[in-house]
Amino acid sequence: MEGAGGHGLSSPVRAGVLAAVITLIADQASKLWLLYVFGIAHRGAVEVTPFFDLVLAWNPGISFGWFQSETPAAQILLMVIKAAAVIALAIWMARSRTWLATVSLGLIIGGAIGNGIDRFAYGAVVDFALFHIGIGGKTFNWYVFNLADVAIVAGVAALLYDSVMGTPAVKAP
Repeated sequence: MEGAGGHGLSSPVRAGVLAAVITLIADQASKLWLLYVFGIAHRGAVEVTPFFDLVLAWNPGISFGWFQSETPAAQILLMVIKAAAVIALAIWMARSRTWLATVSLGLIIGGAIGNGIDRFAYGAVVDFALFHIGIGGKTFNWYVFNLADVAIVAGVAALLYDSVMGTPAVKAP
């Protein structure tokens, strides 16, 4: 695809790539800071607010801890699946017709690559954000997550919004 100057990426694709890069940088920077500057592994849970803690959780599975497996074969299979998904999403992003869909796909791609880097570097994804609420003496926790997960969920939600409320597809004659 060519841009306004006759070269480079089109503006929506450029926005999607920028969303992916910003997501990837923010995700990896937050994880590196928590691991190596803040030292979350040595601190244990850190209460930030009465309903939010910073914790360290190593997730060898996929989203929300599903399909957890620490075997090398399972980790390689998950990496191959993620790589194929990122390639498919990048092709979709390059063909996308709306700015919102393109940026949404960029968020998903950046998040997937960020979590993929963790899986490659550590053998598991670094999760650290924990929301919880106490009711009747019991504590209810949400899944522990990271910025890549937030970007993926936001990207999927925006894609759904765009598919329902966005520009309708051109109809065949």
